[in-house]
Amino acid sequence: MLNRRTLRIKVMQALYAYHQAVGADFMLANDRIADAFEPDLNAPEAPNRRLLQGQRKLAESIIRDWNKTGKTPESSDDKAVDDAVRDAISYYQKQVKKDGTFFGGQMMHGAESIHDQYLHLLNLPAALLRIIEEEREREARRHIPSKEALLDTSRFENNLALQKLLDNKQLQDLTIRRKLVWNSTEEMDALRQAWRNEIKPDAEFQSYLAAPAGSYADDQEMLKYLYKNFVFKGEALPHQLEEDDLNWEENRPIVKNLVVKTLKMLDEAADESLELMALSANWADDREFAETLYKQTLDEDERYEKLIAESVQNWDVERVALLDKIILKMALCEMHLFRSIPVKVTINEYIEISKLYSTPKSKQFINGILDKLAQDLTASGAIRKSGRGLLDNQ
Repeated sequence: MLNRRTLRIKVMQALYAYHQAVGADFMLANDRIADAFEPDLNAPEAPNRRLLQGQRKLAESIIRDWNKTGKTPESSDDKAVDDAVRDAISYYQKQVKKDGTFFGGQMMHGAESIHDQYLHLLNLPAALLRIIEEEREREARRHIPSKEALLDTSRFENNLALQKLLDNKQLQDLTIRRKLVWNSTEEMDALRQAWRNEIKPDAEFQSYLAAPAGSYADDQEMLKYLYKNFVFKGEALPHQLEEDDLNWEENRPIVKNLVVKTLKMLDEAADESLELMALSANWADDREFAETLYKQTLDEDERYEKLIAESVQNWDVERVALLDKIILKMALCEMHLFRSIPVKVTINEYIEISKLYSTPKSKQFINGILDKLAQDLTASGAIRKSGRGLLDNQ
């Protein structure tokens, strides 16, 4: 199931994408200044290129200082320059606000899409049955029979665990509502390739087909075997899943866990009303955690930037890697905002995230900064924890 560490990673990725977009927004704002002082070649009088170039440089200098200090620019002696600066700042601020909303939405969509991936993969056996039927129909249309005898797949088609999965009411309902049937050209081609090159020639699968009808447990184990060896391993299907979702390697363990638990629940006693796995134990709370962490880390960016700058001795804060700063700011936000999460838990979580996503030296750097800031902020009362076991603010 989806856990809080995965959500923290999703928030970190959204914040990183946001900051990259902000850099692009500033470049576009500068482009607007450049456009404002482009010579008008259609003007009745020849443009004063030297004057325009000077105005452009002055406007760019003003907006650069504004971006660095955050102070409202003072009026210059040139109305054209002031107008260009105001226009560029207004454009930049609107784009930054838009990007903040966009990447926050993308973050939640990315998290919730994990559940759709899980449901989509539960529909894979139904798609595989369609491919087997295609193959049978294609063989029946042949004027000259194939030299190789058609594989008898009747035992797999009558697999009792597979039928229980197909008959599940919740899966049927969610599949229709969220449009999760396997039908795109790319994924069906990948499934055909997996069937032809990996599943059909597999000795274990062929042994299952050749054996007389066995127990329900045998059918259930074969279904698990197919997912384990050809969906989460193998060649064609993992490649297609990765092509379809850039975050598949990150999402794969969660999706796999949901699928495997579902197949275990799909025992002989299960009926069509079996409740499928939820994305998390309490998605409403988890969603609020992620959205709040994202929004508040952005809202308090300047505050956390200052705290980090004060803690980095003999080191310019601007030289700290962007990802490390994002991790530090998220940790500070979490320590301030979520009073039920112990400080030690927060620090350990972000150290682990830094191991996975940042530089080899980031772990020690982040640990040192957070440990110092946590002690100072707890001593000053800025960080206060409440709840069972948290009264000592540790």
